[in-house]
This record gives sequence, C-alpha cells and structure tokens, in this order.
Amino acid sequence: MLARMATETVVGRVVSLFRYPVKSMGAQVLNDVDVSWQGFVGDRRWAFIQDGHQSSDFPWLTVRELPAMWTYRPSFVDPSRPDKSPTVVRTPTGAELDVVDPTLAAELGPGVRVIKQERGIFDAFPLSLISTRTVTDLGATVGAVLDPMRFRPNVVVEPTGDTPFPEEAWVGFVLRIGELRMRVDKRDQRCVMINVDPKTTERNPAVLRALGGDRQACLGVYGSIVAPGRVALGDVVAIEG
Repeated sequence: MLARMATETVVGRVVSLFRYPVKSMGAQVLNDVDVSWQGFVGDRRWAFIQDGHQSSDFPWLTVRELPAMWTYRPSFVDPSRPDKSPTVVRTPTGAELDVVDPTLAAELGPGVRVIKQERGIFDAFPLSLISTRTVTDLGATVGAVLDPMRFRPNVVVEPTGDTPFPEEAWVGFVLRIGELRMRVDKRDQRCVMINVDPKTTERNPAVLRALGGDRQACLGVYGSIVAPGRVALGDVVAIEG
C-alpha cells in the first residue's frame, strides 16, 4: 500500500543524483543539487560537435560515436557556483583542461569543437528520471548487473512498490521531489548509447535489444520543471493530487 501525505501519494525516495556538465562525458555524482527552470544547475551546458554535422537534427558528438567520452570527467572550478564557474575536464591520461581549450577538442577527433548553451543542451526535456526497479529488471533480462548511470538520468528513485517500470505510471502527473516540482512528460526513447558501459566503455547490444517489441525502446521518463527547488539524496518522491 502506498503511504500518503496530505493530497500526495508517496511513490519512492531519491537514491542517486547525477549531473553532466558536458553532454555525453562522465557524470558528477551529487548529494544535493539546485534545480532551475533549465534543469540541474550546470547540467549539459557544454557539448562537442563535428564539422559537417552542424545542420543535423542531432549534431552532438556522443558515446555512440566515441565510447571513451565516458572516461572524460568534467567538474567546476567553483563547485558552489556551477552556473558561473569555469568548467574543466580531466582526461583519461589525468590532464586537466579547460573545456574551451582547443587541445581537448583536438583530442576528441578532427574537426571537433565545443559549444555552450546557457539553457542546456538536452535531447528532449531538461530532466530525466529512472527507478532502481526498472534498472534491476532490465539487468535480469540481459543477464548483467547494470549501473543506473548507463542511462544518464538526473534522478534515480527507489520506488515503494514492486510494479515493473513504475515511473511510466507517473507520466502526466506532477512529482514533488524535495523542493522541486517536476511534471513527468513522456517515456524516454533510447538509442544505442545505452549499450555502452560507463565504467568499461564496452558495448553490450543486448541492452537496447531487450527494449524492443512492446517496449518501443523506452526506459525511464523525461520531465520538465513546474517549480524550481533543491533536491537531495533521501528526499521523498510523491505524486501530487
């Protein structure tokens, strides 16, 4: 039975928070984060593109083309002000470069350059969420233990019930997550990027293949901001109304 708080229905709690300062590079693991109208403050503000792809619907260089991007670790010079701080990237060799340093772009490939978008460079919506139940069930299907980070969520929720893919039932509703109010807008349709392990960068085609058929390649959900606010590990996740 779901626990109830006033006019809310508690559906889980926050167990992980991730931010990606540079699109498709490594994640920052957070204990708490401020969420603005543009998503997690500092999330996906930078991206790399290749010459000749600027007019494409999806011009970004990602782990789909370069799995090693997972091993590049962005961070902020001033972590207390990610919206104002310079962004630096630790490369796989241990070098620390400013994200705008041409050396970094050249290391990623010929004709690569970096761009910045203050409102964030998102595929669809500024927030993404997945449940631990969903990740565990998919792992059981493919016969592997999967890291939630593989799916590049912002918020990972441990659900209260045992319904498979519980977050899909939240589409169309508003969630309260700490101080944040998030509208769950749609299921997240996946691509071959989820085949890449974030730690080893090895590919496992069975991961995306398992989402075929009646799943329409969807896993997790996208959302938008109804009211900005702070989110922290352990925060209750509740459906409003």
